[in-house]
Amino acid sequence: MDWITAALSLCGYLITLALIPSILLKKNRHPISTVSWILTIILLPGLGGITYLFFGINRVQRRSLSKEKANQSLAPKLPQIVQNQLLSSEDYLPLNQNLMRLAQNIGHTVPTFGNHVELLTDTNRTLGLIKQAILNAEHSLHLEYYIWQPDQSGTLLRDLLIEKARAGVEVRFLYDGLGSFGLGKHFFKPMREAGIQIAPFLPGASIRERWSINLRNHRKIVIVDGKMAFTGGMNIGDEYLGLNQDLGFWRDTHLKIEGPETLQLQQVFAEDWFFATGEALTQQKYYPHPDPTGTITAQTLLSGPEKNADVFLTLMFAAINEARHSIVLTTSYFVPPESLTTALESAARRGVHVRLLLSSKSANPATVHAGRSYYDSLLDADVEIFEYTKGILHSKTLTIDDSWSLVGTPNFDFRSLILNFEVGLALYDRKFAQRLRESIEQDFLTAIKITHTDWDKRSKPTILLQNLCRLFAPVM
Repeated sequence: MDWITAALSLCGYLITLALIPSILLKKNRHPISTVSWILTIILLPGLGGITYLFFGINRVQRRSLSKEKANQSLAPKLPQIVQNQLLSSEDYLPLNQNLMRLAQNIGHTVPTFGNHVELLTDTNRTLGLIKQAILNAEHSLHLEYYIWQPDQSGTLLRDLLIEKARAGVEVRFLYDGLGSFGLGKHFFKPMREAGIQIAPFLPGASIRERWSINLRNHRKIVIVDGKMAFTGGMNIGDEYLGLNQDLGFWRDTHLKIEGPETLQLQQVFAEDWFFATGEALTQQKYYPHPDPTGTITAQTLLSGPEKNADVFLTLMFAAINEARHSIVLTTSYFVPPESLTTALESAARRGVHVRLLLSSKSANPATVHAGRSYYDSLLDADVEIFEYTKGILHSKTLTIDDSWSLVGTPNFDFRSLILNFEVGLALYDRKFAQRLRESIEQDFLTAIKITHTDWDKRSKPTILLQNLCRLFAPVM
C-alpha cells in the first residue's frame, strides 16, 4: 500500500506542476503574481494546485468581461448627467490639472465643481449621519457594501431600512457575497417582506459561482434620493464602531457628499445593480438636477478587473511622481506593487517629505508581516514610516502637497489596486487636503515611528517570516 500511496502522491504532484505552463501563458499577468502562484504550487503540493484552481485561473477575466458588457449595455440607457461648469484651468494648480486629465482619460469619468464634501473620521458619527440621511429619505435609498455584519449595528440599520421601505421609499440593497457571508435568510426575510430589493454582487458560496470567489466588490456606497452620498472605508458592524474588545478602537475615513458628484456615485450603483440583477435604473427620478452645494471639485474613480487600466495604481503612481513638497499615505494593507514603492523612494530622494501611516495589526497578520518586508528600502530612502497603535487603522487616503487628495475604498496592495472592484473620490481642493492632512497629524501622535536603528535589531526568524509572507503577497 505504501508504494500505491507514494505513486498517487507523485501523480498528484506532477498533475499540479502541469498547471505551471497555464500560469506562464496568461496574458498580461503581473510578473510578481506569476512567480507567487508558481511558488505556491511548488511549495504546497496538492493544496497549492487546488488554491490556484479556485483563485488563480483567470475565470475572473471571463466574469469581468461580462461586467464590462453589462456596463456598456446600460450606458446608453442612463440619463445624461448634467455637469456643472468647472472653473477655468487657471484656477487649478498644475498638479491638479495633470491628475484631473489623467483620471479622466483612464477612468472615463469627469470632474464636477460645486460639491460639498464633509470629511468623516469618527465611525460612530459617520454611522449617525448615515442613519439620519436614511430617516430623511423621500423616494429612494441605494446601498452597496462589502461587509455588512448581522450584529447589533447591522440589524439596527437594517430595521431602519425596513421602516423606510414600509413608508413607501424604494430601497435597494447590494452586498458582496463573500464579504457579507454572514447574512442569511433569517436576516433578509423581514427586508423582503417590507419590499426591499436585495441582491449579491457575486454569491460567495454557490456552486455556480464558485470560481468567482476571487472577484470581490470592495465598494461601500450609500445614495439618498440621488442628492446625498456616502463612501469611504467604513463597513457596517459593531467592530467598526470600536465595540469588538479584541480589535479595540477602529480608525476609518469616510466622506459625505452633496452636489453633482452624487450622481456619479448613483451611476456606479446603477452599473453594479444592473450587473447583479439585470434591472436598469434609468428613470430620471434617480438623477435629479445637481444644484451646486459647495465649492469643491471632485471626481469619482472606479477600478475593477473589467477595466482596461489599473486606475488607482496608475493614478497613485502619477500623483506620487507629481509631488514636490509632501506625501501622506494611510492604508490598512500595505503590500504594494514594486512600481509604487519605487515611486515613494524616488520622491523621498528628491526631497519630498514622505510619510506613511500603516496599521500595526490586522485580522490577517500575514499582510502586516508582508508589508514590513518593504520597510528596509523605504527607510534607506528616508521615507518616514509610522505604525498606528491606538487600535485598527482602516483608513485609505493619499494626500499630495496639501492640494490633492484621494479618499475611498482601495488599500495600497495588489488586491485593491489590480483585482477588486473599488471606488474612490479624487478631490482637487487645497482646503480639503489640508483638513485631511490635519486629521492624520492627530493619528501620528498615537503611532510609533519606525527607525532604521530599531528595525535593524529584528531577529533573523522575524526577517525570514516577513520575506516569506512577501513572496505570497499578490495572492493574499
